[in-house]
Amino acid sequence: MEVEEKRMQNTQVAFIRYRGPYDKIPELMEEVVNWVMNKNLNMTGMIYGAYFNRPDDVPPEELFYEIGASFEGAANDEGNVQVKIIPEHTVVATMHKGPYDQVGPVIDGLAKYAVENSYDIIGPVTEVYLNSPMEVEPEELLTEVQFPVIKIG
Repeated sequence: MEVEEKRMQNTQVAFIRYRGPYDKIPELMEEVVNWVMNKNLNMTGMIYGAYFNRPDDVPPEELFYEIGASFEGAANDEGNVQVKIIPEHTVVATMHKGPYDQVGPVIDGLAKYAVENSYDIIGPVTEVYLNSPMEVEPEELLTEVQFPVIKIG
C-alpha cells in the first residue's frame, strides 16, 4: 500500500450528517449535490464521506456519518444540508480501487501505518470519491482514504 502525507487546504463543503445504514449514502449524496447545483454554486470536485464509527463496532442503525461536497460561493444551512469550512489540516492518504464495500482492509492498513509511523489520528476516516458508480463498474471505482493526523515526536 502506497501512503502519502499531504496538506489539505481550507475547503468549504455542504454536507448532511446521518445516523443509520450505509444504503442511504447514494440518496444523501444526490441530495447534497442537487442542493449545491440548485443554489448555482460552483462545485469544486470533492465528494466525500466522513465516518465516525464502524460497522464492526455498532449495528447498522447506529452508524454515524457525514456525506458532503465541496463548493465555492456563498451559502447558509438549509433544511438537512449544512455548510462549513473544513480547516487546513494534514492527512495520511492512500488509494483504494474497487467496490466501496471492500475498502475496510485499506482503512485498517492506513490506520496501522499511521500508528507505526508516529502519527496521531485526530479525526474520522474520510473517503473521497474520485469517480461515480453511475459511470464505472464497481471494480473501477477509485476512493482516496484519508485520516487527519498530527506527527508525534
